[in-house]
Amino acid sequence: MLTRDVALSALRNAGCSEDVIKHCLTVERKAVEIAEKIKGNGHKVDLELVRVGAILHDIGRAVTHGISHGIEGAKILKKLGLEDFTNFAENHIGAGIPHDEAEMLGLPSKDFLPKSLEEKIVTYADKLVSGNVSISFEEAREQFKAQIGAGENHPALKRLDALHAQIQSFMAKRKED
Repeated sequence: MLTRDVALSALRNAGCSEDVIKHCLTVERKAVEIAEKIKGNGHKVDLELVRVGAILHDIGRAVTHGISHGIEGAKILKKLGLEDFTNFAENHIGAGIPHDEAEMLGLPSKDFLPKSLEEKIVTYADKLVSGNVSISFEEAREQFKAQIGAGENHPALKRLDALHAQIQSFMAKRKED
């Protein structure tokens, strides 16, 4: 497994600003906090994969801060031989983007949706961090809604709500069998 220090070096070597690095470290803390709660409730989650994925999720911001930073991040990670982490970069945008919306946004026509539990944790944690400050889900939801300029029925907002519900269900204490 890639170490935390090597992941941080990758961000710096790619050309990420200190603000982006601080953001990634805040997302790392939030993601690990969430992952530890989920693991403590008996679910299988790879804490180190979450940690390193959270650090690397925004590596594409070395190239652009636009919506394509996820794709750019995946390209950088592939060049570095870090294919195991490309999905963290590609699939964290919004609350994930299905192929039809991706095409409308000028992205390649494919699904950019977090699949593994670890990817979902990092995507969710990223929404709970504004800059390098942790925020509530309600604040994150309002920011996201304003960012996409859409109403309550927008599919992206529904995906965010579904991601929130799923992560919260994993974080809730499981009843004894």
